[in-house]
Amino acid sequence: MILDIVTYPDLRLKQPCEPVAEVTDEIRRLAADMLETMYAAPGVGLAAPQVGRNIRMLVMDPAGKDEEKQPRVLINPVLELSGEDVVSELEGCLSVPLNYRADVTRKSRVLLKAMDLDGNSIAEELEGFPAIVVQHEADHLDGVLFIDRISRLRRTLYDSKVKKWLKRKNAA
Repeated sequence: MILDIVTYPDLRLKQPCEPVAEVTDEIRRLAADMLETMYAAPGVGLAAPQVGRNIRMLVMDPAGKDEEKQPRVLINPVLELSGEDVVSELEGCLSVPLNYRADVTRKSRVLLKAMDLDGNSIAEELEGFPAIVVQHEADHLDGVLFIDRISRLRRTLYDSKVKKWLKRKNAA
């Protein structure tokens, strides 16, 4: 089932999420729905708060358009950032309206620790695009959007665009 995506400035996106205590059938169903929603959007990642659920779970698929799908479900992810600072060029987000994109500085490598849908522990190192995607999605679990990582000036300009857009949308 395709879920509604929560968009900025909804305050639910600013809330730190609660750990998943147990992998249940409800969690598995939510993960499947999140993957379906992510692919339909289309996107490369989606975190539970983006669909209105305040839990530490995300889905991602950093595969390119011409590559075979590589869906991942990560429960209670913990990231250890390393490597060099890299600029994630024109980063965007399904929860950030107006197709806004900006350059964001991220780390080139991530040691990922999480749990899968079978309750198994995951520990692996990610590099490049997958590392950037998991950093972006894990930020959501802490109530952080990529627009929180851009300059104050760019953020102010973006916020004023969103206010105008919301005014027009609500007037219609």
